[in-house]
Amino acid sequence: MWRRTYLLLLVIRVYFALSPSYLHPDENFQGPELFAGRIFSFPSKIPWEFTVEHPIRSIFPIWAAYELPMNLLKWFYTETGEGSPPPHMIYNALRGGMFLLSFVLEDWAIYELVPSPRHRRATVVLVASSYVTWTYQTHTFSNSLETLLVAWGLVLIRRIVNNKRHSSFFSHAVLAFIAVVGVFNRITFPAFLLFPGLQLLPQFQRKPLGLAAFLLFGLFFSFIAIYTDTIFYRPTASFLSVFRHPIITPLNNLLYNTDTANLAQHGLHPHYQHFTANLLQLLGPAYIAMIVSLFSRPLIPYWMRNVRALSALSATMLLSLFPHQEPRFLLPVVPLLLSCFPMRGSRLLVVVWVIFNAAMGFLMGVYHQGGVVPTQLAMRDIVSSSPTPYIPSATVFWWKTYSPPLWLLGGDDQSTEIQTLDLMGMSGVDMIQQLELVVPGCSTPSPVFLVAPTSATFLDQYVFSAPQSQDQDQDQDQDQAQAQNQTLQLHQLWSYRNHLNLDDMDFGDDGILPTLKRVVGRRGLDVWSVQRSCK
Repeated sequence: MWRRTYLLLLVIRVYFALSPSYLHPDENFQGPELFAGRIFSFPSKIPWEFTVEHPIRSIFPIWAAYELPMNLLKWFYTETGEGSPPPHMIYNALRGGMFLLSFVLEDWAIYELVPSPRHRRATVVLVASSYVTWTYQTHTFSNSLETLLVAWGLVLIRRIVNNKRHSSFFSHAVLAFIAVVGVFNRITFPAFLLFPGLQLLPQFQRKPLGLAAFLLFGLFFSFIAIYTDTIFYRPTASFLSVFRHPIITPLNNLLYNTDTANLAQHGLHPHYQHFTANLLQLLGPAYIAMIVSLFSRPLIPYWMRNVRALSALSATMLLSLFPHQEPRFLLPVVPLLLSCFPMRGSRLLVVVWVIFNAAMGFLMGVYHQGGVVPTQLAMRDIVSSSPTPYIPSATVFWWKTYSPPLWLLGGDDQSTEIQTLDLMGMSGVDMIQQLELVVPGCSTPSPVFLVAPTSATFLDQYVFSAPQSQDQDQDQDQDQAQAQNQTLQLHQLWSYRNHLNLDDMDFGDDGILPTLKRVVGRRGLDVWSVQRSCK
């Protein structure tokens, strides 16, 4: 039974891995966007983390995750004489790679971390049934890589501690490699292994050669990481300049994130955010059951008496010290806590768990900003097939969406140059003013396009509709007349239905039911041709 369940969950994981939801801009702009421009000469926007004087993101951990697969695709297409691979192929390859990493490394690590053979299978199935595994772990996040590194860091610590006879230099070398990659990937990584790592102190005291091996390999891999970053950010740097003026990205990252003024630019949260909201969002009913178990005997529940729970809870407390707290920062916590807490005792809990993950899976894995990627992939075709005659360049405004990844535009067909302008959450009035500045007069074909959610009712007054027939109601005629009176008109060219803009919810002003009716009922992402209203 467990095998069939696990295979079904794998199919579900593949489905969500290849679904084009968009959980956070970092999943594109801190990896694929950076390398697509360098490897394929696709249009790209390098994020500020890589362009400031003291860069805070390391190339070392993301090279193998993103640049290597892209180079392999480029080599394959070059060998077959087909030019560069299309963006959708690269996108699906990266998502497929993250699925494989999750399927092989995460499930294997959880299986090995659970000491009881009786509970291993049920635990792996439980972790595989989480929507976090389906969605976040299959997206190109540094947090997803951190989850794998934390799990395997705990595996290596357990192996070293349980090996009473020999000092395994290989295990120490791999642990050192994981530690270095983890720190250069995210500076939050040490928080997950700090207290579990204390188990190694007696081992190092009995076998100092193991400590020496760990430190030497750690220094070696740290040098490689620093060298990689230095020559990436300073291509003309000599070998000796790495020693004189090294670029140590984790140190730069730490200094940046310890300044509250910097964090305020990304949003400040109360220190209890992780424990009260973020874990609840990630674990749902399982987290509620964990909280309830704290009020029963014994004083410390059985599920908390292991290294996995120690790693998860201590890391959450340490990360709570920082005022900027997002749910994805706790991704490594999810498989660790699920591997500790048994859910076999209550059928009601299992039913609620299934419903919660099915709902959150479709929300986050399909609909959350789900139209951005398909729309950007189709943008060249949309522009070229618009009623406007051939134009050498087009300007596409994006409004009330996540930042569109530029690399998805591709680079093979440059017959029309596309300029992308991200207006983010700008007010409707200001957005129209931006369009007014670039839309040409009536005698000139308009090369201006607008991408916006269907739920943005502000645009209704600008929508141009075909002439109404006599049997249609008066309200439609009034809307048509109102649109004709505007200086700009929107002509719909494209619509993608599976798109929800959760940032557009305004329960305070509109009320709960009207907001849900607008955002959910009018879900979708539209592409409009913006033209002057010529009378």
